[in-house]
Amino acid sequence: MLGFGLPNVEASLFALIFVMVRIGAAFVAAPVFGAVTIPLQVRIVLAGAIGILVVNNAPVASPPALFSLVTFLQVAQEALVGLALGFVLQIAFAGPLIASEALGSTMGIGFATTIDPQRGASTPALGQFLSILMTLLFLALDGHLILVDLVVRSYRVLPPGEAWLAAEKLKAIALFGSYAFASGLLLALPVGFIILCLNLIVGMLSRSAPALNLFAVGLPASLATGLVALAIAFPAMGDAMAGIVREALQATANLVLG
Repeated sequence: MLGFGLPNVEASLFALIFVMVRIGAAFVAAPVFGAVTIPLQVRIVLAGAIGILVVNNAPVASPPALFSLVTFLQVAQEALVGLALGFVLQIAFAGPLIASEALGSTMGIGFATTIDPQRGASTPALGQFLSILMTLLFLALDGHLILVDLVVRSYRVLPPGEAWLAAEKLKAIALFGSYAFASGLLLALPVGFIILCLNLIVGMLSRSAPALNLFAVGLPASLATGLVALAIAFPAMGDAMAGIVREALQATANLVLG
């Protein structure tokens, strides 16, 4: 175990930087921490603070040489583990965006887009709202603290130098990608079903009255019905998104602890 005394400042600093690779990679890939609005200096300070905690409480064996093939391989191992930890959570956060894509196109507000502060890309306005709600639920459920705890505990289960993820764990991450689509469709199901029923009614009206202007009737009706259905379904959608956060944290824990 390395300390931070004066005789071994260089070795301690090297161990700290080595530990920060996994922590920094997790913060880059994870939601909230990986938002483009979070300054790089803040991420470095957080990674350094958690790295000091890890160095003093976990058996960390840093590479013996600074520039060597073994060092580069171990750094790649650390980056892979950190990216995997954050990527699992990022997969779950894609569920509300998939739901917003499905709902926005059926409600007629798919053209309403805004800049997502977490990714810096253009997303539907409804997806932005659901993403903010998901982020607030993540923070309310102490997801950020659980993520930090899992990163720290990962150094005991996956110590540096032996941190290659097994094939079954990589397969589990790939299969967890289907959860984003399943959760997104389940979020959109109640409101989408109501809008589908409305479209069936409008279709029957258009067959019985061919002179009826579908764009003048169907689009406002879909928008109004969708907004009312969203307002009614918000409590259930909030519970569903809280379940998504819990499932994502459980999948991350399974990746670390098995």
